[in-house]
Amino acid sequence: MTMNVIKQSFALFLILLLNQSCAAKSKDSDSSLKSIHEFVMGVDLSYVNQVEDFGGTYKEEGKVKDVYSIFSDHGANMVRLRIWNNPDWIYQVYGENSSLYSGFDDVKKSIRRSKAQGMAVNLDFHYSDTWADPAHQTVPKAWENITDINVLADSVYQYTYHVLNELSKDNLLPEMVQIGNETNCGLMHTDTNKDFPKLSICDDNWTSLGKVLNAGIRAVRDIDAKTGKSTIIALHVADPKNLDFWYKGIMNKAGVTDFDVAGFSYYPHWHTEVSFSELPNVVKKLRTDIGKDVMILETAYPYTLKDNDTYTNIFGVESVVEGYPISVEGQRSFLIDLTKNMMDAGAKGVMYWEPAWVSSDMKDLWGKGSAWDNATFFDSLGNLTKGIDYMLYDNKKK
Repeated sequence: MTMNVIKQSFALFLILLLNQSCAAKSKDSDSSLKSIHEFVMGVDLSYVNQVEDFGGTYKEEGKVKDVYSIFSDHGANMVRLRIWNNPDWIYQVYGENSSLYSGFDDVKKSIRRSKAQGMAVNLDFHYSDTWADPAHQTVPKAWENITDINVLADSVYQYTYHVLNELSKDNLLPEMVQIGNETNCGLMHTDTNKDFPKLSICDDNWTSLGKVLNAGIRAVRDIDAKTGKSTIIALHVADPKNLDFWYKGIMNKAGVTDFDVAGFSYYPHWHTEVSFSELPNVVKKLRTDIGKDVMILETAYPYTLKDNDTYTNIFGVESVVEGYPISVEGQRSFLIDLTKNMMDAGAKGVMYWEPAWVSSDMKDLWGKGSAWDNATFFDSLGNLTKGIDYMLYDNKKK
């Protein structure tokens, strides 16, 4: 796909997204707020089904309300959802009758809920049965005995194509697809057997990683050709310090060029080498250097230091950014300024990670409740806070 076609596709996507979002919303906004056009306001709601299945509720002004409706009404125009190949480890947590959260059926349910509220979808393929992040890129069990890079690339192609093809049968294709999650050193490179194809670019295996990424990309493009869609393809690394190294390497060394969005995670709690004030210049330079759109695919900021359950919160006092106290207003101000900075730098969007992972009786392998309840947009009683208002804030009046 040529650069002009990519840009035209992204522009068309944003127009359609805006029209869809506006058509879905009926509530008048406060005069001091407005929808931010041609910019993705994303929220990762991957945990919502699990939270709700185990007693979690969401309220606005004291009344229980569909959380997807809440986010749509408050400016979200895209929902990000992770998908794991076969997360049957969840049976260890809940037993054999449990839903496989972030598996295909669960994701399909979430996509349906998103689209019902007029929000587009970013489907995040982890290419793992469990969490994928910079330190954990574990090969799915179904592929762990593969020894040929061509077989692995074909497996990624077939899996990606199958998932998207099945979604297309119910008109549930995502508007954006991520090929991998926080792939700083690459895909499927931890806890693998010695004969598994080497996919770590931190060990200089750029060509092998490129073959696998291109296989996933090709599956998306083939679905587009079949359905007449124009899916936006994003790649994703963590920490803005890695943007220049990774994206220039993935394009020039690995030969991966057919993507639309250079995505990254930005958590000031961990990502300290690029300061908050320096971030816009880093983004602007990357856009110029590689000729791709740029987007924050994950970010978050705490609104309190209180913990609502026994699952220890990840964000504490050390998470504070100067000028943004840990409070609802501090969280809101941080997100307003971050969003404005990204707009000014020419980025295409900001996605907030798990703003609805409130405390409930849900469990994972590490705890019960939520390790993120102090970084959501809901208080300890499940009531919506003003932190969410950044998505509709009129930055021209800031």
